[in-house]
Amino acid sequence: PDVNPGNCWAFRGSQGFAIIRLSSIIRPTAVTLEHIPKALSPQGTIPSAPKDFAVYGLEKEGEEEGLLLGQFTYSHDGDPIQTFYLEGDTVGMYQLVELRVLSNWGHPEYTCIYRFRVHGEP
Repeated sequence: PDVNPGNCWAFRGSQGFAIIRLSSIIRPTAVTLEHIPKALSPQGTIPSAPKDFAVYGLEKEGEEEGLLLGQFTYSHDGDPIQTFYLEGDTVGMYQLVELRVLSNWGHPEYTCIYRFRVHGEP
């Protein structure tokens, strides 16, 4: 994995989504979101980092709305690698997980995701 400034999945604006197909069906227990640290940013700030985001489990491809597994806030003052735990035993088994970014930390043109991980149990 490369965490050099600009080597990210960037999308236009402050909202976007990605659907991730996992290598096998799992019961998701946590997700990890990564952005570059402020110290590596040429401006010393990370306004392109995601702020509010949600994670959904999808039963099948093309599904309009999955099951909300959790909604979280990535702290731009925190560690660049942040893990968020999914609550409860209602989380089902999924091979498709949607990351839905709802806002960023203020960049008007784009948002960057450096790494997104899904943790779980078989």
